[in-house]
Amino acid sequence: MNTRETIRLAALSTGYRSQGHTHIVADRMDATLYAGELTCLLGANGSGKSTLLRTLAAFQPPLGGTVTLLDKPLTAYTDRQLARLIGVVLTEKSDLRGMTVMELVGMGRSPYTGFWGTLSKEDRHIVNAALEQVHIAHFAHRMVDTLSDGERQKVMIAKALAQETPVIFLDEPTAFLDFPSKVETMQLLHRLARMGKTILLSTHDLELALQIADRIWLMGRREDMVAGTPEDLALDGSLQRFFSGKGIVFDTHSGLFRMDHSSTRTVRLTGEGMRADMARKALLRIGVLATPEADSTVSVDVSPEGDGAFFVRHADGSTAHARTVEELLRLV
Repeated sequence: MNTRETIRLAALSTGYRSQGHTHIVADRMDATLYAGELTCLLGANGSGKSTLLRTLAAFQPPLGGTVTLLDKPLTAYTDRQLARLIGVVLTEKSDLRGMTVMELVGMGRSPYTGFWGTLSKEDRHIVNAALEQVHIAHFAHRMVDTLSDGERQKVMIAKALAQETPVIFLDEPTAFLDFPSKVETMQLLHRLARMGKTILLSTHDLELALQIADRIWLMGRREDMVAGTPEDLALDGSLQRFFSGKGIVFDTHSGLFRMDHSSTRTVRLTGEGMRADMARKALLRIGVLATPEADSTVSVDVSPEGDGAFFVRHADGSTAHARTVEELLRLV
């Protein structure tokens, strides 16, 4: 995949200065963003994700190090120039009344027209194209305050697209969304990155990020920031290290995390297919580890998918039959 460097962090330190005191949130970070890639910023609360995004967007100055944007220091750009290079979508729910979707997305053209500028024919064409890209053209004339959280988030992304910036930063864009809307939003952002945008977003949706991100930035409270593809971070142990000891374990086969269920006993379970997988999952939830090799007085045989039955055999030779997983759990 051909990529072009867009933003480079070199020994970047972020934080705040107030009343003569300096508070460093994250120190000496090195990382790179590339055009055509979706990068997800992961880390615990308080690790400095939002502070980093504000620093990269030039909303606040760095405490040390440098940020280079398109081969120039970030500080070399004027506010007007940055408004044409970086679009920002914040996590706060906007309380906008008396404004249509079209009008709000049209505000993305303000770097070119001025805040109160009148949209030209070309501006309106760009706004319509942004609505089409996010698949919300059908409610262009709806009032923003009538939209669902997911719809409103799409509007804010469309506004950033109308701004026509090569770089888009998003702070927790899926924070208020239901799961299908989270997936749809992440897929949308991935598709936009493939169109040549540089997209960096902070998120707590670890599972989604590991499945869709081209690159991951990991931020810890005490660890240095680590950057790389999800697969490389799995292979070098970074993912396990950053998220260990929190009731989850890293599955090296899937490259994803799962809940750490402790087991107190075992049963022998034989069978294949989805019913066998669901039986193992349910048994582990109640503290029973089910494997074909288990040395146990209880065994479970999962019949072929068409029959849909579970047979539970005990050491005394008795056999019980269950049609559902719920019945199976009562028998084991």
